[in-house]
Amino acid sequence: LTRDLAQRFNTRFGATFVVPEPYIVKATAKILDLQHPEKQMSKSLGGSGCLNLLDDPKVSAKKIRSAVTDTGREVVFDREGKPGVSNLLTILATLGGSTVEALEERFAGAGYGDLKKEVAEVYVGFAEPFKARVDDLLADADRLDGILADGARRAREVAAARLAAVYDAVGFLPGKG
Repeated sequence: LTRDLAQRFNTRFGATFVVPEPYIVKATAKILDLQHPEKQMSKSLGGSGCLNLLDDPKVSAKKIRSAVTDTGREVVFDREGKPGVSNLLTILATLGGSTVEALEERFAGAGYGDLKKEVAEVYVGFAEPFKARVDDLLADADRLDGILADGARRAREVAAARLAAVYDAVGFLPGKG
């Protein structure tokens, strides 16, 4: 969306915005639902198939442990034949800093339960600091308001020059548009 808006504006009014380059990691561009691994994980579907960063860690671990896997016991990456296991391997590789190939070797001879247990541990270790920080900020409304006000002030400072360029490109007078 940002790229589209910047490109459209620049086409119509001249080079005003830097068009951001997308950064999409192919392996994690689409994390699948834990209960329906043929579908993309989605907040709108919610339920036990979606991991939310702010869920209680025990809830997240339970969702992962109850993730749908596939027939058989072999832990191998096969997006078509074993979408559930492949999804868990993708999550673990991404959050654990490993490769899918290395994980396949490590889990050779292990069962799906072992994979789910490790995915749950790594995910909880990844998500807990986020949840703790949010809980900490929400516990002190005055501090949170101060952080938001400071962020708004800094954003206005950074945006002022770009906004002036936009006004100029569009033909608005600053403060009059």
